[in-house]
Amino acid sequence: MVVATEEMAVYCFDTLVAHYSGEQPPPPAFEEGVHPLFVTWKKATNGSEPRLRGCIGTLEPRQIVSGFKDYALTSALRDRRFSPIQSKELPYLECTVSILTEYETALNHLDWEVGKHGLIIEFTDPDYNVRRSGTYLPEVAAHEGMDTTRDH
Repeated sequence: MVVATEEMAVYCFDTLVAHYSGEQPPPPAFEEGVHPLFVTWKKATNGSEPRLRGCIGTLEPRQIVSGFKDYALTSALRDRRFSPIQSKELPYLECTVSILTEYETALNHLDWEVGKHGLIIEFTDPDYNVRRSGTYLPEVAAHEGMDTTRDH
């Protein structure tokens, strides 16, 4: 099983730095593979808790080198929830990467473990009769303090 590594996050950071310097990022220090992936940027200032600054990825398997290169920039510059990250923010950024593996269908809404499983939620919006979806990476539930043991 392929797991996300520090080298993958460093490659994404190098890709963003290279975007601003007009240079090519150094070659990656990890093996190629084909997997769904996500790149997450957080920003911390004045010793504050890092806050989400961008997170975009794909559930479709991608070559991880080109995928991380593409999604490092997409999540930093084109996440519609945020203004594009500016070069002056680079010293305050943190980057994490996720590689998604071993999908399984949950038996019910409580059939998952906080911090271990991510969630892909799909539903039809009753107001517009449109399919909608959301993806929550495994670390999101743990960070947000979600508890699957309480009654909902």
